[in-house]
Amino acid sequence: MGVHGAKGESVGGSWWDFIAGELRQARVRAGFSQEELARRINYSPSHVSGVETGQRPPKIDYLTAMDQALETGGLFLRMLHHASLIDGAPPWMRAWVDDERAASMLRWYEPAYVPGILQTEAYARMTLAESLMSAEEIDRCVTSRLGRQAIITREHPCRLVAVIDVMVLRRPLAAHAGLMGQQLAHMVKMAVLPHVQILVIPEEAGLYPALQGGFIMASLTDGSVAAYLDHQIRAQMMHQSEDIGALEAHWEAVRGEALSRRQSLDLIKEAASSWI
Repeated sequence: MGVHGAKGESVGGSWWDFIAGELRQARVRAGFSQEELARRINYSPSHVSGVETGQRPPKIDYLTAMDQALETGGLFLRMLHHASLIDGAPPWMRAWVDDERAASMLRWYEPAYVPGILQTEAYARMTLAESLMSAEEIDRCVTSRLGRQAIITREHPCRLVAVIDVMVLRRPLAAHAGLMGQQLAHMVKMAVLPHVQILVIPEEAGLYPALQGGFIMASLTDGSVAAYLDHQIRAQMMHQSEDIGALEAHWEAVRGEALSRRQSLDLIKEAASSWI
């Protein structure tokens, strides 16, 4: 799944800039031009240039090829792992985080939980506490999740259309009714932003396609679409046209079952008041 940052903008932070610089120096030390290295690792010269200038994120497959071509003993993969820990996201999720940051629009369907991009810190911690992760892993996931929310609050925000099942609004969090009320009040605040739509599928919809699991589709600046499906152990990222086409059909189905934006907002407000 590719990442396409805005022209002239770096898609990563200081650690990613550091890795890009180390890749460039390693290539020069090995005596390769960008074109020669590109042939050796089966990537385009523009891809090599994009990584070295910070326009493309250094992803797992690319760094694996670099480690093999330059015989570094896995150095760049270890750098990626360390950088991912610093950034709060696990290495296997790094590619999606970069696509998410570069997206012009996210379409997010969630049948079980409040979408991560709309979660409060307390809600995120409470839901992750039910997992088998350690306290350190939970802290890291919460940091990553909250940091990723910046894409809808930045100066030029990403558009968000989130479709949720009504049970997301009604599912209790143990004895934490107040926490759920705060979470839904936050959703109301987000839902009135001009670039955010939160749509609710009501009970009357009954059984409908996609109830078996949530997914996210990111519309990228080059017109392509990347997708993310969450599983129990790790996520699956997709960019193949046939897979995206199937998800597009599911998206149209779930959006067709959802209430209007105004009706959904009224339902979220009603649910928020019920948890106080």
